[in-house]
Amino acid sequence: MPIHTVKLKRKEEVAEGTMAFYFEKPAGFQFTPGQFADFTLIDPPETDAEGNIRTFSIASAPHETDLMIATRMRDTAFKRVLKSMPLGTNISLDGPQGEFALRASSPRPSILLAGGIGITPFRSMALDASTSRHAHSLLLLYSNHRPEDAAFLGELENVAATNKNFTLVATMTDMQKSNRAWTGETSAIDDAMIARVSANVAAPLYFVAGPPAMVAALKKTLASAGVKEDDIRAEDFSGY
Repeated sequence: MPIHTVKLKRKEEVAEGTMAFYFEKPAGFQFTPGQFADFTLIDPPETDAEGNIRTFSIASAPHETDLMIATRMRDTAFKRVLKSMPLGTNISLDGPQGEFALRASSPRPSILLAGGIGITPFRSMALDASTSRHAHSLLLLYSNHRPEDAAFLGELENVAATNKNFTLVATMTDMQKSNRAWTGETSAIDDAMIARVSANVAAPLYFVAGPPAMVAALKKTLASAGVKEDDIRAEDFSGY
């Protein structure tokens, strides 16, 4: 696949400590929601042992004008350069890649299990399913410590309110540290929650994305519940 050079168009904070970066979309660039790309800094002003390449899920939907990624901001050279990068700066993009994706040919409903910044591929899936001709039935369970940490929460709530094929169950597991009100779920995503909210979902596929420990635990939970390995897609986000 070709390697593209794309310009940074804008950037914004989408949750506390989380930023979204919007890049121009190359002509003819096509991807399936859930796929990722490698982004490489070009002649950065600083670097460190972690290098100048990062892999990010494409958080934008295929119909959107720009390519968008989102990431937790850590104090690394890559993240510092990305955050301070002037608009119009070029970056190298290698992609799309990956099989963590919804397929239009599959009629089966999907249950999406997201922790933290693992929401990025699911934002793409949710927005695409709301505008494309195929009507995937999607149930998204989205876990964060606090509402302040939940990137794209308001946007996903709006999608759920307007698309009968998309259901959102958001949960906040550390509300004692929040300054916001929350009347939704507060427990961790576990077998009991999955069983309760998906009782009417027949023969689903499962997609799991988030921190490695959460992904490993949920894969084990699903396997213990009798879900076949072939029905589970998983992607962990280490280091952010």
